[in-house]
Amino acid sequence: MTLEQLTNKVYNKLKDKDFADKQGRMLAIQVNLTGKIGGVFYIEILNGVLSVMPYEYNDRDAVISVTMTNFDKILSGKLSPNTAYATGKLKIEGNIDKVLLLAELLK
Repeated sequence: MTLEQLTNKVYNKLKDKDFADKQGRMLAIQVNLTGKIGGVFYIEILNGVLSVMPYEYNDRDAVISVTMTNFDKILSGKLSPNTAYATGKLKIEGNIDKVLLLAELLK
């Protein structure tokens, strides 16, 4: 899987959620992909609009560090974000509440 394929998968997973009534920034999370296939992208929900872009995000709520394989497992429901965090497969810097909100949205 490429970074572009993963960002498309994240976007497709979240695009049908209803963010229309959300004013201001709901969340901005940068994902750092570690391991063989590295990269960076961010997920932002701002004024009800979803963005998933292959760039760093400086004004973010949190940073998640995870391998592409484990992030894909989280997206597909094969790996719980809580389990990934507890076992060290997912590292979080910043606002954990925003990461938990993202985890809930990805279910």
